[in-house]
Amino acid sequence: MPESDQPIQSNEPELIDLYQKPDKIYTRSFKGYFRNLRLAGGTFLFLLYFGTVWLNWNGRQAILFDLPERKFHIFAATFWPQDFILLSWLLIICAFGLFAITVFAGRVWCGYTCPQSVFTWVFMWAEQITEGDRNQRIRRDKSPMTAEKFFRKLAKHSIWLGVSLATAVTFVGYFTPVRELVPNLLTWQAGTWALFWVGFFVLATYGNAGWLREMVCLHMCPYARFQSVMFDRDTLVVAYDRIRGENRGSRKKGVDPKSQNLGDCIDCSVCVQVCPTGIDIRNGLQIDCIGCAACVDACDDIMDKMGYDKGLIRYTTDNELAGKKTHFMRPRLIGYSVALLAMIGLFIWSLNSRSALELDVLRDRNQLYRTTSDGSIENTYTLKLVNKDQRPLTMTVNVKDIGNLGTKGDMNFTVNAGEVAQHVVRLVLPADSVDSGSRDIEFIISADQPDIPPVTAESRFIAP
Repeated sequence: MPESDQPIQSNEPELIDLYQKPDKIYTRSFKGYFRNLRLAGGTFLFLLYFGTVWLNWNGRQAILFDLPERKFHIFAATFWPQDFILLSWLLIICAFGLFAITVFAGRVWCGYTCPQSVFTWVFMWAEQITEGDRNQRIRRDKSPMTAEKFFRKLAKHSIWLGVSLATAVTFVGYFTPVRELVPNLLTWQAGTWALFWVGFFVLATYGNAGWLREMVCLHMCPYARFQSVMFDRDTLVVAYDRIRGENRGSRKKGVDPKSQNLGDCIDCSVCVQVCPTGIDIRNGLQIDCIGCAACVDACDDIMDKMGYDKGLIRYTTDNELAGKKTHFMRPRLIGYSVALLAMIGLFIWSLNSRSALELDVLRDRNQLYRTTSDGSIENTYTLKLVNKDQRPLTMTVNVKDIGNLGTKGDMNFTVNAGEVAQHVVRLVLPADSVDSGSRDIEFIISADQPDIPPVTAESRFIAP
């Protein structure tokens, strides 16, 4: 192209109106390695999500978060509200895992496993099988309404609503026994709250994956905003090799691009047409990029057809693009990995050491001690015991190093499965031993089941 015909490039920044209505994104179909990888991962996640809820374990649903009973069943384990510290640990582990993965490989979570992305790909698949590929959908949306267009739109929205309904019922099924929920929904006998949450998640899935799509990633999800803090020049990202690709331009197959002062990019814009967020990866790394590698698959296909090497768009690092060495093991990544492994180890240890009993000892808050009619000193304690086991347990109360202290009240009591029981125990110091004063004591609670270890809690006996 003559120099006079070259487009004038301005260095002025482009002004974008954040309140303007965004153009609808029409993605085209494509094939490739990363698409197959994402399809395999998505299939596994769908089987895990939709299938696990139907599994049984010892006569009950394998995973059931029973909020009314405050029991959270996960296969053989049952957790209680008192175990929520474990949930905090798990969330912290997930956060550090996300940080470590992001430092190493960018936004692969967004591109392959984020529910918003996975369901958006499913909904885009429904568009393609009902309304055709990209160009057909563009022409059809610009044309007036016809019977064919109406029924194609109806089929698309029916699939969207069907997927949304299955998603919502499955989600609620983790909190309400799914084998009871489905028949109750079909016969309109489900409770008000079950109907509300099913309806809520139907609308949420239908709206997010069908209508909002990339808007959720760009404006609602905070992850894109703080990814730049975690990225460095050694982070794997989807990038366009500008040195190899420029100058862009169309040409016939078999023509040597160097003879026309061109790079390998034929400026076909297929990388833009397959992008679910509608960006042009050739403009560099952008917060809109979710790292799904759709552009990599599309570009590799074009390179194959043109007889060029693949990898014009690829997973790479800024250092590699600049001709420098990529450092995969670096201090920040090592720090995240060590912290992550340490927390996983502590979490596993906490799970293994989790006791079936939990004991708190509360002293009588109304008075430090009470003097009885015979001059003895009496302290009152309330033992608050949580039975996390699935069996009722008979408990025996002992006081370590009781010395000359006596006991009042029943030192045996029964706690039902899942019950939070309170039992009152009184310790008495005889009148002839009052001078011995206050002392530390330790309560020991033992169960009648030998497989359950005893629990202890410290307190103090107060005397004048």
